[in-house]
Amino acid sequence: MTTAIQESKTAEHLRIADQYGAHNYHPLPVIIESGSGCWVTDVEGNKYLDMLAAYSALNFGYSHERLITAATKQLNKVTLTSRAFHNDQLGPFCQELSELTGFEAVLPMNSGAEAVETAIKCARKWGYTKKGVEANKAQILCAKGNFHGRTVTIVGFSSDDQYREGFGPFPPGFPTVEFGNAEALEKAIKPNTVGFLVEPIQAESGILVPPDGYMAKVREICTKHNILLIADEIQTGLCRTGDRFAWQHDDAPPDIMCLGKALGGGVLPISAIVASHEVMGVFKPGDHGSTFGGNPLACAVARVAIDMIKNDGLDKRAKELGAHFRSKLQAVGAPAVKEIRGRGLLIGVEIKPNYPKARWFCEKFMEQGILCKDAHEDVIRFAPPLVIDQKEIDWALDRIGPVLQSAEPVP
Repeated sequence: MTTAIQESKTAEHLRIADQYGAHNYHPLPVIIESGSGCWVTDVEGNKYLDMLAAYSALNFGYSHERLITAATKQLNKVTLTSRAFHNDQLGPFCQELSELTGFEAVLPMNSGAEAVETAIKCARKWGYTKKGVEANKAQILCAKGNFHGRTVTIVGFSSDDQYREGFGPFPPGFPTVEFGNAEALEKAIKPNTVGFLVEPIQAESGILVPPDGYMAKVREICTKHNILLIADEIQTGLCRTGDRFAWQHDDAPPDIMCLGKALGGGVLPISAIVASHEVMGVFKPGDHGSTFGGNPLACAVARVAIDMIKNDGLDKRAKELGAHFRSKLQAVGAPAVKEIRGRGLLIGVEIKPNYPKARWFCEKFMEQGILCKDAHEDVIRFAPPLVIDQKEIDWALDRIGPVLQSAEPVP
């Protein structure tokens, strides 16, 4: 395994990226060239086990034969049609996603942030046309510590200073309440409140899992006050947490659900919101749209992804392997570890403040052939493809444990 940046292909790629690319990311210095299953190979020929899965977009791993076949077949037919016309993949995609989720209506977009923006527009218009809120006064409550995307609207209600600094002014109407505290939500509801936007588990904030029963209480409160529960399941949905959707852990069905990432099988971007006809019906022709939203290529791939989610037992797999992964991490007993938390194969390892930052650990794991990502400086995030097997997890743990144990306190 390469332990230093070689003066070869890797160094050349890093130089080009630094010279010509925007510096809005700080990736690990590995240049991935190819991938298969849970493994990737860099330009030097080194292999790594991917334990991030592109923030859950690669739930099915790399180069899955069924997904690649679907994409190739559709590439040779038609890739994009204007939404001024129908295409033969969009209708079946909407039907199959509706049947998978149990919601009546589907509105496809491209990115997760677009799905959230669509949900915001839907909830606001529902508030004006259905609830009777005064025009331009609608309020959507959000959870502190949230991550819903990078648009100006969305970062405007982030509690992370870096996401906001330099990008204001921000649209009003998005007060925040403490995540995991249902009483705080109820106290914040006003007559002009139309919705509560929440991640069932806050992934970007460090895999923060709310108390059991939180989402069920939130569902009860939203129903009581006639506001829409909007669940952002872009990272947590589609089997990642051991259930098909994370809200199922508390049996707390939302009114609007945002999906993305794994919906495109790790091949193409596609997102969607799903809701009832009563809620989605607020949109009329011309109210909302997207040039690429619902394109036949992405829909063709997503249809296969939906079939795999439905029939391949990935939720059960994530639940069982996630429990195994967490128990083995607990057994390491590393002094540097403050807490291990998560659900399914969405796992966070919080590092004590007097030890190196999580980035240090990720760099050490990279040297051992494991790729993962830090979250908010003090949490190591493990979220491998759901097709990973126990042997591969144990291979990783044989390397993760010694690295965690090797960390020494810093002055």
